[in-house]
Amino acid sequence: MNKTKKKNRKKVDTVKTVNNSIRTSVRKLNPILKSIVGKKVDVAIRDLQFSSKRISKDIKKTISSAVANAENNFQYDIDKLVVKEAYCGKKIVMKRFRPRAKGRAAPILKPWSTVTIILSEIKKMESHGTKS
Repeated sequence: MNKTKKKNRKKVDTVKTVNNSIRTSVRKLNPILKSIVGKKVDVAIRDLQFSSKRISKDIKKTISSAVANAENNFQYDIDKLVVKEAYCGKKIVMKRFRPRAKGRAAPILKPWSTVTIILSEIKKMESHGTKS
C-alpha cells in the first residue's frame, strides 16, 4: 500500500552551522545577528571583530566555521559567500539564588542560547548600466 517516495537530490546552495552552547540571552544576541544578515562574509567578520559586545567573539567563530565548511565540504568560493540567515533560539536557563535580607532569596537566571547561521553563495553579479 505504501509508495516509496523519491527524494530529489538537488545541489545544496546553502551552508548551515549551529552553535548550541552560547552563554547569553536571546535578547542580547538578536541585534548582533540582525546586523550581519545580508552582508558578505568578510564584511560580517570584520564588523564582529570591532564590535564592543562580548558575545560577538562567539558569533565570529560560528561564521568562521561555516566558511570553513563551505570551502572544504562544498568547494564554494569564499569571496562569494553571503550571510543568508542568522537567528537564535532559547535553550536552558540555569537558576541560581542570591541571599537577601530577612532570610529571603532572589532568583538569578543564567540563560543559554543556540545560534544558527546559514551562508549562501551569490551567483554572478550583474553590473548596471551596460546593455551587453
